[in-house]
Amino acid sequence: MKSCGIIVEYNPFHNGHYYHAKMARELSGADIVIAVMSGNFLQRGEPAIIDKWTRAKEALAHGVDLVIELPFAYAVQSADYFAKGGVKLLQALECEALCFGTDSQNEMDYQAFGSFVSKHQEDIDQRYQQIKNNGMSYPQQMTEVFRQLYPQSGLDFSTPNHILGMSYAKENALYAQPMKLYPLKREQAGYHDLTIHQEFASATAIRKAVFANELDQIRQVLPEQVRLDLEASSNVSWEDYWSLLKYKLISNSINELQSIYQMKEGIEYRLQEAAKTSDSFSTFIKQAKTKRYTWTRLQRLSTYILNNVKQAEIEQVWQHSYLQVLGFTEQGQRFLKEKKKTSQLPLLTKISRDSGEQMSLAIRSDQIYRLGNSNISEQNFGRIPIRLS
Repeated sequence: MKSCGIIVEYNPFHNGHYYHAKMARELSGADIVIAVMSGNFLQRGEPAIIDKWTRAKEALAHGVDLVIELPFAYAVQSADYFAKGGVKLLQALECEALCFGTDSQNEMDYQAFGSFVSKHQEDIDQRYQQIKNNGMSYPQQMTEVFRQLYPQSGLDFSTPNHILGMSYAKENALYAQPMKLYPLKREQAGYHDLTIHQEFASATAIRKAVFANELDQIRQVLPEQVRLDLEASSNVSWEDYWSLLKYKLISNSINELQSIYQMKEGIEYRLQEAAKTSDSFSTFIKQAKTKRYTWTRLQRLSTYILNNVKQAEIEQVWQHSYLQVLGFTEQGQRFLKEKKKTSQLPLLTKISRDSGEQMSLAIRSDQIYRLGNSNISEQNFGRIPIRLS
């Protein structure tokens, strides 16, 4: 069966995601659409508004045939590592195509871009080192590097989905059999757009409406089942974990904070002081934010602190990756049976209490996620993949 992959978060699932899954199938001519989906903590360092099992069920009901979890060690990362994990899992399933959204205003050959980077990585690194620390932000620096080395592309590193698209292209080009890339222009709503359009709205706008208890305003941009899930679920945001994070920041010594993954350049002092005088997560981030430490970077770092993440744990998952199956349709189940013998990574359909070191971070982060609301159900033990007819 021919397959097309999509790398997603669904925070929450909306009409734009439904359109993405539909177009992935149409553009690639695939029999199977595989979603590699972040678990309960997301790329920008946020807890998912709804748990991973509910989001997987919604995806399976709206155009996806197989949902594989993107492990925490890849999911809560900058674009390049996020893409590395997603592409790695799809390649392990011998996926032939990858369809992703882009907010680039320029026509771009992502396949050619990926090939260019794989052949010129040393030149790119050298040029970046020459302009590093020149006062520009990282996206501005990388835009300048590629303007010099690859001027015909018209690259712009300022839009998040375009950055992810380029990261997918770079990672994909490293494999002996790269997937065929299908970029898909975003419809109407941009990544940070807070406007509710007739059929589409960004996940940011939808979350804002959910937490303002204004679900009626977004009824038209969500599948009906998702709206019902949002009404019935224990929706969480960073504010639900603020007291836990504040306790960690204040009670831990500076030495303990320095052992956290990605804790660099003395930022632990700034974070600890900001925590002491903040009464909410948003206030804390505003106090800690600098030009060097963006909102997203601080959220990721906060997620690592909350989950007590160490460098060795991240590297353990990178070195011993796996495919955790969250759910499938009948067609998706047949595809899995085909790939079970040839998959380059172990397929996991059930987690036990002796699942080993490679699962320890996944289990712990899911347990901590449940602390955000007492109504969130068990996320690992006793769970088996969702099967949708």
